Amino acid sequence: MNAQTRISEKGQVVVPKATRDRLGWQPGTDLDVIETGDGILLRRRSVPNTLTVQAAVARLRTIHRHEGSPVPLEKLSWSPNDDDDDL
Repeated sequence: MNAQTRISEKGQVVVPKATRDRLGWQPGTDLDVIETGDGILLRRRSVPNTLTVQAAVARLRTIHRHEGSPVPLEKLSWSPNDDDDDL
């Protein structure tokens, strides 16, 4: 959807309500202002995803779950250059 707006004397721009509603932008939403060749792009500011070590390990365990017997450390550090017929 395209819309028009105007810059106020204070330099403020009103984002039309229909656009704010569709994008889920509430009052106080932080936006990045990105200059383009012929204007600007407004985009919701992305919050860097910072996790504690424990939270990162928990997330990885849900993605990469090993099923079976424990794997010895020597097998985990295997590389294609090693001659191991058991793998």
